[in-house]
Amino acid sequence: MSEERPGRQHRPARAVTVVVIGAGQAGLAMSHYLGRAGIEHVLLERGEVGNAWRHERWDSLRLLTPNWQCRLPGLRYAGPDPDGFMSMPQVVDFLGDYARRLSAPVQAGTRVRSVRPADDGYRVITDRGEWRCRAVVIASGAFNLPRVPALDRALPASVDRLTPREYRHPGQLAPGGVLVVGASATGLQLADELQRAGHAVTLSVGEHVRLPRRYRGRDIQWWLEAAGIHDQRFDEVDDIERARRLPSPQLAGGDVPATLDLNALSARGVRLVGRLVGLQDTRLQFSGSLSAHCAAADLKLGRLLDTLDAWVRTRGLEGCLEAPERFPPTRLPNVPCLGLDLARGGIRTVLWATGYRPDYSWLQVPVLDRKGQLRHHGGVVDAPGLYVLGLPFLRRRKSSFIHGADDDARELSAHLVAWLARGHRHGTMPRGLTTALGA
Repeated sequence: MSEERPGRQHRPARAVTVVVIGAGQAGLAMSHYLGRAGIEHVLLERGEVGNAWRHERWDSLRLLTPNWQCRLPGLRYAGPDPDGFMSMPQVVDFLGDYARRLSAPVQAGTRVRSVRPADDGYRVITDRGEWRCRAVVIASGAFNLPRVPALDRALPASVDRLTPREYRHPGQLAPGGVLVVGASATGLQLADELQRAGHAVTLSVGEHVRLPRRYRGRDIQWWLEAAGIHDQRFDEVDDIERARRLPSPQLAGGDVPATLDLNALSARGVRLVGRLVGLQDTRLQFSGSLSAHCAAADLKLGRLLDTLDAWVRTRGLEGCLEAPERFPPTRLPNVPCLGLDLARGGIRTVLWATGYRPDYSWLQVPVLDRKGQLRHHGGVVDAPGLYVLGLPFLRRRKSSFIHGADDDARELSAHLVAWLARGHRHGTMPRGLTTALGA
């Protein structure tokens, strides 16, 4: 990775106490608390404020959380539709308004090329010059690069393939059938949209989290917040790594929000198949585990509703809410489909709704595990003065939501401010770390 471009006039490094990488909700929330503490900082943003919401989402996407839940430190939704769901342009406006209210020190259009230790903290090399700082907060998000299975390279040339990052609307796709791989929130929403647009859709289903949009007269997000489930901390969970890998729940927002689950899709004609496991010649192979995955999701949904009902009883709220209900089990095909022959032309496009991963290719600090994930404890990374925000279940279950940025940023900023106050030889990195990296 080149740190300086040939022919570009050298500019002296600029100094600041903290560099925050990313100006989405996590970076802006951290800016709020650093500003309140009087800590000099800058936010380096590769594009514009809320860049991913602006440029890397499909046209019809709505937030999974209702508007009343859209809040950041010092700002709450105050519009006319608290029970609605923001579109992507509305999310961009919400974040842009927040950045202006903060007078956040955003350096837009600045791409970070490398971060490496220095004797007095860190060197942050960008395409617009270098910064020197004592601490770095990584707030670049968890959804930078789509996860595309290796099987993608083996698909025949006659089959188009794309990811949700590239997808914008059904008009992009060639006429014909579509295989959507992945049945979390993204996969369900895109399968629904494409089926309604006239495509014959097959949905490949693996592990998933089933949730109703509303329960007992309230949005499910109200329940998760009121019952304290969103506030469960990372150090209260037996297996936090598994909890962080859980798929996003099967939810969708909209003008008339309704439950979007596998039953709703199959009723509209979407064909359900198991997890995609292989390709032999031109024949796609699906696992026979569809029924097991659906039974597990149905069971966990029932347990969650039991927990919510118990919470209602302990607080004497029975008379304030609608009666309890239980939802039908997932309906499965009478004969499971274990394979599809691409040579017969039934599938024209494969859409990989198989998740995302962070991009740390620029991070020249030895803090990644063998899977390329940051080693951290609730956002405090395994290197002095290095922090991360905005990852799933970072400090709480709500960490990856817009409203989850507040508590995480408040606690991590307090840790950062205390670390700065202790001095640590004015931010000096351990000698072995800087020597190993050639800083």
